[in-house]
Formats: sequence, structure tokens, C-alpha cells
Amino acid sequence: MAKRRVVLKLSGEAFADAKLGYGIDPATVDRTAVEIAGVLKEGYEIAVVVGGGNIFRGLSEAAKGMDRANADYMGMLATVINALALRDALERAGAECRVQTAIVIQEVAEPYIRLRAIRHLEKGRIVIFAAGTGNPYFTTDTTAALRGAEIGADAVLKATRVDGVYTSDPATNPDAELIDKLDYMQAISGQFGVMDTTAVTLCMENDLPIRVFNMTTPGNVAKAVRGEPVGTLVDSGRTA
Repeated sequence: MAKRRVVLKLSGEAFADAKLGYGIDPATVDRTAVEIAGVLKEGYEIAVVVGGGNIFRGLSEAAKGMDRANADYMGMLATVINALALRDALERAGAECRVQTAIVIQEVAEPYIRLRAIRHLEKGRIVIFAAGTGNPYFTTDTTAALRGAEIGADAVLKATRVDGVYTSDPATNPDAELIDKLDYMQAISGQFGVMDTTAVTLCMENDLPIRVFNMTTPGNVAKAVRGEPVGTLVDSGRTA
């Protein structure tokens, strides 16, 4: 039997140059690709959703004054750039990979087709979902939850630059405490910033666990894919 299937959500900021705060840092992308390719060899089925905030974000200062829909479409195209960069790094790391986009760009990627994506995963290929949901006003967090539900994933793994979900912002409050586990309603009502409300609600309705973890710590990507306790787990809270 195949091991578990997961959706790994990588923010665009995770690709950015740490000093500049934008652009694509090849060393970071390569390191992430090596970790993903390594755990893929263990038999896990891995889909990836990428953000585009390192290039363009619809709600950013750069989009000020723009029509919101136009700005969001620009952000979707930014995710395609990140997806192609990650695909290149994954292939150099020895992993077979496909990019599927919610906006048809057939010269560079496949269109998103649910059954084709599942077939790629079953064949041991990584599938990168780009261009969000293909619709404005939806975040890539929501894309990760939606694609996770569509492909029958066992978990959504949100890779960040902090160790998980804290009681408050650890960057401004040194007394902030890491939370090991939350249920969906706590994540929504507590406004912890786990994911946007739509994404968490989608996961709750489909009983899809969310794990939030620090991708900058070596080995954490592999641990999260394996289901090992790392970062913060958000689920139904039910016990067997």
C-alpha cells in the first residue's frame, strides 16, 4: 500500500532572499528541493502548493490602487514562476515532477486536472499546483486546502519561517509560547494566523489535519511529510 499523501504549502516568502526579502534565493530552493526529493524516495505521495509573495502579492503595497482582481491575477502568475523554479530544483535533485496550473499556460505547464494529478502522485511524481484556484480573492492557503480535499490528501503541511503557531507574535513578544495542538474552531476563533478562515473551514469540513512548521530547520520538511510531531497540529481534536 502507498504511504500517506500530503499537500505541502510553501509560501512565496520562503523562496525569497533572506536579506532582500524578495526574489528567489537559489540556495533556499535547492535545499528545500533536496529535502522533498529525499522523503519522496521513502514512498510518500507529495503535492506542493506555492505562493508568490516574494514576487508579487495582490494585497501588497505594490498593488495599492490596482483593481483587486487584476492584482490577484498578477499574484497567480507569480506563483507559476516559483513553481517552475521549484520544478527545476526538484528535477536536479532526482525527483520526477509535474507543474499543473489553474490558469492554462500550456507551453510551460499542464492544466490542473484532478484525476491526472492523482495519477501522477500514484506514479511517484511530485505535483506542483500553481496559479492558486484560478480565481481572484482566494489565497494560496485556500488553494492548499482545496487541492488537499480534491486529491484525498491525508494532511496539509504549511511550511513557514517560525516553529509553529504561537500564543502571540514571537517576533514582538519574547514570552509568546508555542502551541503544540489546536482544534479547528480554536484556530478560527483564536485568530492565530494558522491559515485564512476559508482554508481552515475547508479542512475542518473534510477532516483534513493541518500541520504548521518551520521549513528553515533542516529535516523538518521530511518530518512533517512522515507525520512526525513537529510544529503545531490543527485537527478535529477527537481522540480514538
